[in-house]
Amino acid sequence: IVREQDVRALVLVPTKELGQQVQNMMRKLAAFCSRDVRVADISGKADLSAQRPILMEKPDVVVGTPSRVLAHLNAQNLVLHSTLEMLVVDEADLLFSFGFEADLKNLLCHLPKIYQSFLMSATFTEDVQALKELLLHNPVILKLQGSQLPGGSQLQQYSIKCEEEDKFLLIYTLLRLRLVQGKTLVFVGAVDRCYRLKLFLEQFSIPACVLNSELPVQSRCHIITQFNQGFYDYIIATDEQSLSAPAGAAQTSEGKGKRKATEKEAKSKDKEYGVSRGVDFQNVSNVINFDFPTTVDSYIHRVGRTARADNPGTALSFVSSTETALLTEVEEALMGDNADCVLKPYQFKMEEIEGFRYRCRDAMRSVTKQAVREARLKEIKQELLNSEKLKTYFEDNPRDLQLLRHDKDLHPAVVKPHLKNVPEYLGKTHTHTHTHTHTRRNRKGKAGQS
Repeated sequence: IVREQDVRALVLVPTKELGQQVQNMMRKLAAFCSRDVRVADISGKADLSAQRPILMEKPDVVVGTPSRVLAHLNAQNLVLHSTLEMLVVDEADLLFSFGFEADLKNLLCHLPKIYQSFLMSATFTEDVQALKELLLHNPVILKLQGSQLPGGSQLQQYSIKCEEEDKFLLIYTLLRLRLVQGKTLVFVGAVDRCYRLKLFLEQFSIPACVLNSELPVQSRCHIITQFNQGFYDYIIATDEQSLSAPAGAAQTSEGKGKRKATEKEAKSKDKEYGVSRGVDFQNVSNVINFDFPTTVDSYIHRVGRTARADNPGTALSFVSSTETALLTEVEEALMGDNADCVLKPYQFKMEEIEGFRYRCRDAMRSVTKQAVREARLKEIKQELLNSEKLKTYFEDNPRDLQLLRHDKDLHPAVVKPHLKNVPEYLGKTHTHTHTHTHTRRNRKGKAGQS
């Protein structure tokens, strides 16, 4: 029996980046039956009219964010009430916190009475419970893993207590002396902190990319693709909580409250965005929590970017005196989850890097609030130009896209040339001392300990 061509499955995702990845993965899985199984991702920002022809072909699987799917349903570009057989909701715990609750409820009115639902979530929060009651009836619950993080033989977790200035001093030393090796994600607490750290590292000619929710989606996807291909060693990012909660607002504790952006923030930030969740970073050797995460969930999702599959990984968390209570909360949760999964003190003698402090202070003086604002604005303008004006050119000349780098210096801060090189009297001593004690695991591309 030959069935008519229709949309049989709908996959809802909270971010555009994740929508693109779902489509790519499904196409790989269906590589040998691509003529029989067609997948369309409509989560991008293209006009509805531009996506209409794709939907008119009635692909077997449609991937999109709730708001974009609802817009097509209302425009009658997509009809699901008689053909849909499967609904998949990925990263369910982010859908409500990203402001999709109303869209999701309206979307359900367009679905048939009978279809199969799958709801995937890394955590079980109040939002997930509400979504479960909305979508599922007497569901079968599958827990696919006992521990949320790999054991100590695969994932080395360390913490080091240091205050604000020492955080900058320590990351400069770790990166400049190559004590941390391999691809590294550095997480901070706010977008301004991303640029402050980037400008600080620029003073020492250490290039890094900022993954910022204000950048166009094409730029963000391109940054991730190039990072995965080995173009960059360092990405500085925030996680989804700092993007969906007002700046300076108190963070709610794990699983409590709904973090909703104000209208003002919604205009300046892309709500369909998340870094520590959903985005597929490949072969990450290290995660550095420059600012300690505000919840246990956030810690797990940040650190979960490394030690994927069977690969080893290292997580290093900088902890200031104001963040000590958060560290205790994470340690207690991890001990309850897996006794082997614990943060060890990072054996690093801060007094041995005092010789670098004056260079660190010199660099920090150049990174003013005004410089951070200018850098943030400059990169947005730069990436908008790359994203919009050059989009057509790069579609015709895809090889040239590889030449477009995102870790170039922004230089709104005054760059002091003498900071670029490590003086011989500092470099020899510290390289000898710390590579001996910290790089036994570096053969695998990690920063380790003896």
